[in-house]
Amino acid sequence: MPRLALPAEPRPDAVTAIVDTREQLPFVLDPLRVERGTLATGDYSVKGLERVIAVERKSLQDLVGCVGRERDRFDREVQRLVAYPVRALVVEASWDDVRQGEWQGRVTPRQVEGSLLGWIAAGLPVIMAGSRVFAQTYTARLLYIAARRRWREARALIGETLADE
Repeated sequence: MPRLALPAEPRPDAVTAIVDTREQLPFVLDPLRVERGTLATGDYSVKGLERVIAVERKSLQDLVGCVGRERDRFDREVQRLVAYPVRALVVEASWDDVRQGEWQGRVTPRQVEGSLLGWIAAGLPVIMAGSRVFAQTYTARLLYIAARRRWREARALIGETLADE
C-alpha cells in the first residue's frame, strides 16, 4: 500500500482562518486564507480547529463598552473563551491608550485596566497590539502558529506518513 508523506508543517497560505459573520470590520489576515462562518465564541479561529482556537478582537471603544454597559455579556464571553486551549483577546490599542482615557462615557482608565488584569488573572491572554495594523498582524500570526502546533502534534501522533487508500 503506497504511503503519503505529510509535510513537516503547513504553509501559511494553506491555513484557512474563519472570521465570524458578526464581525463588522474583519481583519486582513494575510497570508492566510479567509472564510466567513459562525463561531460559537470569538471573532477569529482556524478551519477545523473552531473548538480549539478562539480570538476575540476589540477596538478601544469596544473594550470600554465591555467594561461598562456590556460587562455582564462580556464576562460570559470571557468564561467561554477561557475554556479554549488557545485563546486571546486582541485589543487595537496600547496600555498607554487605556491610561489616557480619551473616550466618551463614565468608565475610567482604572476600571478598564482592572478589567483587563482581571481577565488575564482568569486565564485569558490579552494582547495590547497598539493599533489595528499590529492587531491584524498578531492575530494572523497567532492563528497560524496555533494551527502549525496542532499540525505538528497530529503528525507526531500518526507518524510522518499516511496510507494511501
